[in-house]
Amino acid sequence: MKITAIDTTPINVPIVPERATVGGRGKHTTSPFLILQVRTDEGITGLGEVSCTPVWSGEDQVSAAHFIETVLAPIVTGRDPLAITTRAEEMRRALAGNPFTRAGIEMALWDILGKVTGQPLHVLLGGAVRDEVRTKYSVSGLEPVKAAKLAAWAVEQGFTAMKVKVGIEPESDLRRVREVRAAVGDDVLLGIDANGGWDVATATSLLPRLAEQCIAFIEQPVPAGDHRWLARVRLQSAVPVIADESLSTAQDALALVAAEAADAFSIYVGMGGGIREATSIASVAAAAGLACTIGSNLELGIAQAAMIHLAVALPSVKPERIPCDIISRFFYEGDIVQPPLPVAGGVAGPPSGPGLGVELDEAAVARYRVG
Repeated sequence: MKITAIDTTPINVPIVPERATVGGRGKHTTSPFLILQVRTDEGITGLGEVSCTPVWSGEDQVSAAHFIETVLAPIVTGRDPLAITTRAEEMRRALAGNPFTRAGIEMALWDILGKVTGQPLHVLLGGAVRDEVRTKYSVSGLEPVKAAKLAAWAVEQGFTAMKVKVGIEPESDLRRVREVRAAVGDDVLLGIDANGGWDVATATSLLPRLAEQCIAFIEQPVPAGDHRWLARVRLQSAVPVIADESLSTAQDALALVAAEAADAFSIYVGMGGGIREATSIASVAAAAGLACTIGSNLELGIAQAAMIHLAVALPSVKPERIPCDIISRFFYEGDIVQPPLPVAGGVAGPPSGPGLGVELDEAAVARYRVG
């Protein structure tokens, strides 16, 4: 089997305006994507997805399509799609950075492998260690009363866990968390996510006041760049500290462990260049005795399917302690895959079909196509 072509389609599925995300890194009001179809000479096509939101991924639809056409497609075309490790290493050596673009192609190769073998992705990754995964809702960094209203809506959808975006302005951050806790009650597992929006002094001064709201975790309280910053916060934190923006590769994971900077890792499909790197990070966490969760930058159905497969297959993912961010269906007006993913408020299960287990909804792709 040989790869014959990579087709790319730019799309933009609108976010429901009142659920657009505001956080420590700014606003996430639109989500452009590049949908990939990796075609083979045996008629099997693999699906991939590139997140193209510059504030989160540092990539866009133009850069992703350009590098696929001029750098990555020439490398993999005519080669065996089932040799995933070799193809991924070739792409990594050819293109510095742009991990989300490389991850989109690698994702499609796993989809092809699953279709060839007739197995879903989580089986290829070693088999499911759980049937489904607990998920949490992400409450935007809105004005506190509006955030509380959104949190109450999430509870109505079935969520029993959520995180609140902070890292914007300290006093309003505190009010937001208090209002959300009051709105959802004591039984909801509640964490916070600063997206690196605080400095060390701010984070450590706020933690005791936030602890009064029975916070279960704090995600990326300080900027990425120096793991010692995260370690200083962790040393003074009574709740688990999750590394997110500080973590892209297995090398990052090793450095975080060495610095004793985190209690848990937030793993992405795209940030490290694909599924292989995500599993390597999970292995580092397992060896160090750390928990993992699956993070999100509001992927659509293709990448979200990959996230669910990872979540059910990785033993170091601990969704009961730190629920996963598999929540995109609650943010967008629609999706571009069929059948719909088995995702409900507070829980997600893996698709049962081979590979990623989803196919393109061509009518939806045509509706959301741009350019």
